[in-house]
Amino acid sequence: MHLTILFTMLLVAVAPGAHADSGKTTRYWDCCKPSCSWSGKAQVSEPVVTCNQQDQLVVDPNAASACGGGSAYMCSDQSPWAISDSLSYGFAAAKLAGKGERDWCCACYKLTFTSTSIAGKQMIVQVTNTGGDLNENHFDIAMPGGGVGQFNGCSAQWGNINLGNQYGGFTDRSQCAALPGPWQRGCYWRFDWFQNADNPSVEFQEVSCPQEMIDRTGCGRWS
Repeated sequence: MHLTILFTMLLVAVAPGAHADSGKTTRYWDCCKPSCSWSGKAQVSEPVVTCNQQDQLVVDPNAASACGGGSAYMCSDQSPWAISDSLSYGFAAAKLAGKGERDWCCACYKLTFTSTSIAGKQMIVQVTNTGGDLNENHFDIAMPGGGVGQFNGCSAQWGNINLGNQYGGFTDRSQCAALPGPWQRGCYWRFDWFQNADNPSVEFQEVSCPQEMIDRTGCGRWS
């Protein structure tokens, strides 16, 4: 293991009092403004940043979501990426039993996959969103080409391209090439590191957020 990867892993401390729970995962990328991008959701340094149609930062945290006719979209760099063969970082929508957005917005969780071909691999996700269609202890991992779900801001942002199935998105790695350049790497991640796993189950626990993730969202929780 490279020293830089080892150092990064040592910095990711388990949150005080955190314990492992069982959960499920799905996948999505709807291009909409994440719910944790609105002011006042939780005690955080600032809301999750958003981008305009050209993937440039939007300064106003109160800019309306593209999925409601506004100009704010999810930024392309809130896509997942591999740290090593066994560890990735990324972002997710979530719904956790007994908690609300004040608890999970911009919090990070270590997911240990317990089913499919990626069982044993781990992913640290920062929660940037939630969803009315999520079950309890459910992480909807953000990955371009992962399906637009209930809402579709991607057609407004990217134009008339094939977005795959509404739930689940693309079915083949070659479809990633249809996405604009900044979103392709996160799409390929799904078919490479993630091995196109279909909704694997997880054990999860809260951890401190790696700085690399906070740098992408601009959002850290006050301790």
